[in-house]
Amino acid sequence: MAVTAGHSRAVAALAGDAVAHCGLPGADSAALRRAGWIHDVGRIAVSIPVWHKPGPPDHDEAEQVRLHPYFTERVFARSALLRPLSTLAGQHHERVDGSGYHRAQRGADLTVPARILGASDVYAALVADRAHRPACTAAEAATALRAEAKAGRLDADAVDAVLAAAGHPARRRQALVGGLTAREAEVLRLLARGASNPEIAAALVVSRKTVEHHVEAVYAKLGVHSRSAATLRAMQHGLLSAETART
Repeated sequence: MAVTAGHSRAVAALAGDAVAHCGLPGADSAALRRAGWIHDVGRIAVSIPVWHKPGPPDHDEAEQVRLHPYFTERVFARSALLRPLSTLAGQHHERVDGSGYHRAQRGADLTVPARILGASDVYAALVADRAHRPACTAAEAATALRAEAKAGRLDADAVDAVLAAAGHPARRRQALVGGLTAREAEVLRLLARGASNPEIAAALVVSRKTVEHHVEAVYAKLGVHSRSAATLRAMQHGLLSAETART
């Protein structure tokens, strides 16, 4: 469809490049690029007039649109080679607060790659013409993505990574000890308060596996092997107050 020409290519490039800004391994970059290329295949199951409609869709049309990630997932789940990518590709419209589709998954169900793919899809769509609106400028798209992150629909770290991949200046953040990301610093603060991995996952609305990944990264960056040592190291660099560490 002409209205989305080049969209999958743009999503694949953004998502693949954003990985470097999140400290994820190269395997995630490759997976995201492939998922970006195939994520919208399910659009072919939706009537073309729906995509070309100049105004908002009615209820039935909206339900068709909400199912296109499902069809993407189902198509590629049939291939042994592409099955590992099918779930990721089918999550591109899910949102951290559970407001997305087609499963309305919440943050704990969404991996970091899934969050990056979702943010990449939004940005690439905003800077392109659509039947119901003209393309946004890059600055307008960046503002829109940050508003979605502030509202809790998109992951803030994923948004920052995608915007960096799109060439936007990195947002100035407080320098953190050991090169920790903002999310890793959140994990460290919760560790210092004695929270378990499941409790951290619940507090940050992420999966336990994601928390384990962050804890491992915190230990590696701080050069420590225990929670007490990580807390002490952070306090030495002024990241945590003594009161925070005792609570």
